[in-house]
Amino acid sequence: MKRLIPLAALVAGCSVLPSVGPDYDGVDVELPDTAIPDAGMPSTNHTARGEFAPAKGEDDVRRVLKAQDIAEWWKRFEDPVLDGLVESAVTNNISYLMAQERLLASRWELLGTMAAYLPQVSGSAGFTRLERGRYTSTMAGTGKTLHRDLFAGGFDASWEIDLFGGNRRTTEAAFARSEAQELQVEDAWVSLTAEAGLQYVMLRTTQERIAVARKNLALQIETYEILKSRMDSGIGDELAVSQSQYIMNQTHAAIPPLLAQEEQLKNSIAVLVGEMPGTLHGKLDPVEERDWLVEPVRLESVPLDLIRTRPDVRAAERSFAAQVAHVGVAKSMWFPKLYINGSLGLESVKGEDFLKRGALYGSLGPSFSWPIFQGGRIYSTVKAEEARMREACLNYELSVEKAYGEVRDAYSAYTQEYHRYQALQAAVKAAQDAVAISNDLYKNGLKDFTAVIDAQRSMLTLEEALVISRGQITEKLIALYKSLGGGLAGVEGGEAEGGDDRS
Repeated sequence: MKRLIPLAALVAGCSVLPSVGPDYDGVDVELPDTAIPDAGMPSTNHTARGEFAPAKGEDDVRRVLKAQDIAEWWKRFEDPVLDGLVESAVTNNISYLMAQERLLASRWELLGTMAAYLPQVSGSAGFTRLERGRYTSTMAGTGKTLHRDLFAGGFDASWEIDLFGGNRRTTEAAFARSEAQELQVEDAWVSLTAEAGLQYVMLRTTQERIAVARKNLALQIETYEILKSRMDSGIGDELAVSQSQYIMNQTHAAIPPLLAQEEQLKNSIAVLVGEMPGTLHGKLDPVEERDWLVEPVRLESVPLDLIRTRPDVRAAERSFAAQVAHVGVAKSMWFPKLYINGSLGLESVKGEDFLKRGALYGSLGPSFSWPIFQGGRIYSTVKAEEARMREACLNYELSVEKAYGEVRDAYSAYTQEYHRYQALQAAVKAAQDAVAISNDLYKNGLKDFTAVIDAQRSMLTLEEALVISRGQITEKLIALYKSLGGGLAGVEGGEAEGGDDRS
């Protein structure tokens, strides 16, 4: 026992020895202090160029977007169907379940690396019958033959003393990889919730476009029937009837592609939430008089904390940390390795003596290995790992830059779409007035029916564009939430933090 005390002290000392290779101390990427691309909430005023002027002061009714707003952003729409789709998506989506399995595999790999800190023990047992004839080299000249049985069983053990930290660096790398994989699961969650929201809004927008087309088709059918009745009575215009008929058929022809798009979106949503296509059609039927626009929000500045804590950015940072540790693993191959080896077992030539004390054997002692010449293999491995480390660092910087650009793009698109929507609202009102006026002028014989057709066609186009714009405001808001890493409230440890430190 006394002889083991120095060995225990040696092992304890190794645990506090510095590991070879660089220590990871984080990386910081500064974001530029530039103005955010905010088009502002449009007012009824116009600029000198004729565009809508942004509202100022108290007229800007937008609420400042906070970090806690994006945790479960889909609940802001107060739509139980959307809530159910998001819940089903993160429970049943096949791609998300695959990401979870990859995370589980990385955690088991991490556990496997920790085995290097423990003694490696193996057991063996066997029986051997040895036969040597009188003419063999062993028995030649004795005139005898040899018959011998050998019974053996025991344990062999080896324990590497991690003097220079190669095993510690391996565990560091595995731990960082496991963290990166966990963050990739979180990123999959963010993308999945956003995709569920986008697909759902696209479906509702398509259904509203179908409703607009059918409403206009009904009006055009009514106009056609009136004109045809007048012509049958001898007071109508055959050209006007033909013009009315083709504009009616043109509107009719626009509906089937929209119906096909509706079916495609329903099926896509079903697959997204892990259901068979066709099983959700009842739940996804059109909802009448549903306003998808929610309270507008604004950013005071691009939130640096939220960008840094985006799952994909954090995953890139953890991958960089893992690669730094891999450099240490490679460098540890230059240094000697110390092992404590031992064996303990029983060996006997007679079965009845196998379990007796006299059959016991054992050994314990250190061994030492040091790669003296490897033909440059270790040096090449170190340089390759250092290059991968620099690449991982650049990849992290690139991920921050992309995330910053995505936030700016999404916010610009979101705020600009409000200006487009307000312009389309004014255009639709003017088109509706033009249809009424052109109809009156035609009835009074002051205009031919071409003016009515042009007005109806313009009204249909603008009403459809208005519906699309309403949907795109919501789609771009969801894209903004996604760019900020929104939707992580349902992931353990993934809720957004901070939000007050903005840069």
